[in-house]
Amino acid sequence: MRTEDVLAAIDTGLWQWDNASGTVAFDAVAARLVGLPAEEVTLTESAARARFHPVDWNEIHGIVQLAVAEGTVAEARLRIMSEDGRQVLRTVRSRSKPLDADGDYQLIGTIQEVAESPPGTAARTPVTGDWRRSREAFLLDAGRALAEARSTAEVLRVAASLSMPGFSPDGLAVFGVAGDRLTTIGHHGHRPGDEDPFTDMPLETDYPAAEVVRTGRAIYLPTPEDYRTRFPATWPLAEGFGRRSWAFVPLIVAGRTMGAWMAGFAHPVAFTPDERSVLTTVARMLAQALARAGVEESERALSEGLQRSMMPTLGPEIPGMTVAARYVPTGGGLQVGGDWYDMIPLPSGRFALVIGDVQGHDVRAAGLMGQLRIALRAYASEGHRPDAVLSRASRFLHGITDTYAPEDHSSPRFATCLYLEVDPADGTVELARAGHPEPAVRMSDGTVLVRTTAGGLPLGIDPDTDYPTSRLALEPGETLMVCTDGLIETGGHDLESGWTRLRTIMENHRELDLEKLADDLVQAVHGPPSHHTTGPLSDRREDDIALLLLSREAVAAVPSPVRSTAVTVAQAEPERIAGTRRQLRELLHDWADEDQVDSAVLMVSEMVTNVLVHTDGDALLTARVSGPAGARRLRVDVTDVSDELPHKRRPGEMASSGRGLLLMEMLAHAWGVDPRGEGKSIWFELYEDAPPVSYEEV
Repeated sequence: MRTEDVLAAIDTGLWQWDNASGTVAFDAVAARLVGLPAEEVTLTESAARARFHPVDWNEIHGIVQLAVAEGTVAEARLRIMSEDGRQVLRTVRSRSKPLDADGDYQLIGTIQEVAESPPGTAARTPVTGDWRRSREAFLLDAGRALAEARSTAEVLRVAASLSMPGFSPDGLAVFGVAGDRLTTIGHHGHRPGDEDPFTDMPLETDYPAAEVVRTGRAIYLPTPEDYRTRFPATWPLAEGFGRRSWAFVPLIVAGRTMGAWMAGFAHPVAFTPDERSVLTTVARMLAQALARAGVEESERALSEGLQRSMMPTLGPEIPGMTVAARYVPTGGGLQVGGDWYDMIPLPSGRFALVIGDVQGHDVRAAGLMGQLRIALRAYASEGHRPDAVLSRASRFLHGITDTYAPEDHSSPRFATCLYLEVDPADGTVELARAGHPEPAVRMSDGTVLVRTTAGGLPLGIDPDTDYPTSRLALEPGETLMVCTDGLIETGGHDLESGWTRLRTIMENHRELDLEKLADDLVQAVHGPPSHHTTGPLSDRREDDIALLLLSREAVAAVPSPVRSTAVTVAQAEPERIAGTRRQLRELLHDWADEDQVDSAVLMVSEMVTNVLVHTDGDALLTARVSGPAGARRLRVDVTDVSDELPHKRRPGEMASSGRGLLLMEMLAHAWGVDPRGEGKSIWFELYEDAPPVSYEEV
């Protein structure tokens, strides 16, 4: 008797779904079961789809793909609809064997009517009922949770917390591949040490996870007998866990099996097509999450390694001084950029502090930063002065970035830099600046000044740029702060508002711990307080941050704090006179008599202007405040290289010059002119507790 006759006798039809041609063929029995005349017929997919409930038709696609992947039978319940699509005629069960053929498949199987649903219940199967909706909600939540996991540990925690609808496992394990060995990446629901036998085994081992990795096909073991019969060699290892069912599903990414996922159940699980579909979908999401986490962890390890190699330690302790440093990348991607800092011991016994910022936030910026840092170290170790170090570094950077290919969409890069040579014996600091933010000094009484210094173009722009050297003295108890513009401008700030924010942090810092001050400055930019100090700009621009703090230890016997500043105004930079006036006001920010402050600013402006007008050299201004509050003394010296002494004149009412000495005679409590070996120094003093000066005679 033919097979077709046997099937017809038990009211079972045959059908064939050809995915390549897009047709579905029914024999006479199958045609009758799907509501067609009882004769052989071949329909298009769209015509065949009209005979089934649309939800069930969509469901069969997933079941078929699962069966193709596993090489198993595709089984589903399908509702047959009337021609108008409003009524369910019957429910049939389909059991089909998919034959894969170069990405397409043919589905060949049987169709048999099943009993109707009991009276009073909806005519739908568990496939399309509440269980299916719960499954879809579960998969949506699982996919969202796994997509948000950023490390292997987080992925495993999410996998362990998944509660599958109707058949949650009580034990999970994720296996990976290392060469020809099967390894355990992580597990859940086991005691410490339970994973030892499975941690490292050859891929040829007769173990379900090893076979899954070898073949790329899932293995379902519904009963202990199935496990014992199929894998007798490793059954004793699994027997002790007391489980009743196991699923071993491949973890596949981009067509490559990267491992296996084991789900063990304390209760029997039949592993229906729906349950296998859930497990396969979770395994697919789990594999993607593990692959993504692995890439991020590799990038993080690479960036941390680069950061450790490019951000050196600050080296040995400096007698009488303390140094603290911070580097904060913008985050995301490689955790390195173009910002850097360095501390370099010099042959003279001094040491150099360097801080800089190469244009850009990409890998090329990090590479150029590393080369530039090495070059600066070499020039400094040769004993060059700060100006020569920066000049050579600028030529070096210009040379390695000037030869670029436009088709590579690259371009020459520049870098800002601040180079400081520090003498720990007396606190003297000589510095050269290449387009970098100026340094700030926190004095022993908490006053913070931005030290106005001469500077040149950023490194790499013009190979012949000169970099003038400025000089300042760090008094006992004072702290020097240098940083890249990321610390100033991040958070929508410009230079002015950013400095105001940092000045407030430094002035309010009352502890002697330099590390705490460094943390406070970074927290003001990247911590919770940063959201309350957003700057005037509309965006919150992010940038790398490099920070260096240098503090000179306080002398315990000092009766009262001393403030001092020094500014050089070059002949070619008369516009810096305004900055000198501003810095003097900052130095006297808490002076008792505001009129005396105005007098001091007026005299300084006249003195510096006279040097620039009547000599060929630069003006060096030093200002020093000493004594207890309320009885302090201000002394200001303006030094130049001219030997010609100033003469007191009586200018007319309309005269635009000749008022300098006259102003000092009327406004200063003491003043004078001191000849020097080369040049002279004009000075004046103001006393905080002296009677106010009247302006009526001026």
